[in-house]
Amino acid sequence: MTHLFFTDPKTIQRMHDGPLRAYIDTYAARLHSQGYTGQFARNQIRLVADLSRWLRRQGLAAKDLNPQRTHSYLSYRKRLLRPHGGDASALVRLLRVLREAGVVNNQTPPTAVGTRQRVEENFKQYLSQERGLSSATLVTYLPFVRQFLAERFGGGRIHLAHLRATDITGFVQRHARHLGPSRAKLMVTALRSFLRHLRYQGNIATDLAACVPCVPNWSFSTLPKFLLPGQVQRILEHCDQRTPSGKRDYAILLLLARLGLRAGEVVGLTLDDVDWEQGRITLRSKGGRWAQLPLSAEVGEALACYLEHGRPHCASRTVFIRQRAPRVGFANSIAICSLVERALVRAQIDSPRKGAHLFRHTLATEMLRQGASLSEIGQLLRHQHPNTTTIYAKVDLPSLRTLALPWPGGAR
Repeated sequence: MTHLFFTDPKTIQRMHDGPLRAYIDTYAARLHSQGYTGQFARNQIRLVADLSRWLRRQGLAAKDLNPQRTHSYLSYRKRLLRPHGGDASALVRLLRVLREAGVVNNQTPPTAVGTRQRVEENFKQYLSQERGLSSATLVTYLPFVRQFLAERFGGGRIHLAHLRATDITGFVQRHARHLGPSRAKLMVTALRSFLRHLRYQGNIATDLAACVPCVPNWSFSTLPKFLLPGQVQRILEHCDQRTPSGKRDYAILLLLARLGLRAGEVVGLTLDDVDWEQGRITLRSKGGRWAQLPLSAEVGEALACYLEHGRPHCASRTVFIRQRAPRVGFANSIAICSLVERALVRAQIDSPRKGAHLFRHTLATEMLRQGASLSEIGQLLRHQHPNTTTIYAKVDLPSLRTLALPWPGGAR
């Protein structure tokens, strides 16, 4: 596959030298499938070929490669040449290719960095296999855990047995004041889960999860944030559907606005989830649940237009793909929330909430305004419990007026 990036036979021959020569073409194919082109891709292939020659001079085989040796190589190379911004990520990608080929394993020596990675991997395994939580939950919890470990141990070795109650309470007190109620609740939930995992693993002897402070957040204490009538259409009209990214953004915004999808459901949508003959889509929701929704003509046309004229060619089965390399699906729901925020800016709409859930609240509010029942709204939004939907009763002003008692001294 190196011939996709190089034409000179002598250059291609030089690429296939050293202990990594058998994997150069696989690496080049990976770059091609992820949309890397031009000089950037050629620089990465040259870097891997140079690493192969360095391994040969060190008397090492491909199976001996690990993150510590790639770091040593980059330090050596830095003394000779000006490094490129993508050198480190290129070698991370190489290690992934070698792991998939069974050349190297996933174990790393117990250095400070390796210990930190091992702690995170063990926690991820605990969440997914022991507790059966979704990948979206892992993406939400891990940043808090990483921040906690970084603040407690810095860049040094992690000694989990040294954790104390004051470490946990101090971390929560420092950060909770700068977060909204929902985000702060996520932080303490992530910490409790992590500390229970450490106790379960035997890394700590004390139940430190009980030391995590609670964040007050009373049910139904706030109103759902939603867009005003006409603002959704204004946002959609400001998508430039002449460009591939505009076609993608328009389809995503329609899924949010017309079907009330969650950001994580948009990220996880695959080509196999769209049933064009039956006119419906299958959604993978939180907790491993799934549901099917009818695909309206408007949403279906936007999806078809993106898939035919806007979606980059790649090996991924994910519906929505990054426009820039690597050509893969979005990493998490944060990308969808950022897309919504940019759409609000383009339409010059100032909203107190700027995430993907804004469209979900707007859809529910509009349905209520048109006479839909709370039960019907709950079915469309796929609420597991009826109480989740009752918050929208607070924005049903005509119905609330019939329940309101007259103000003393006011008009009868």
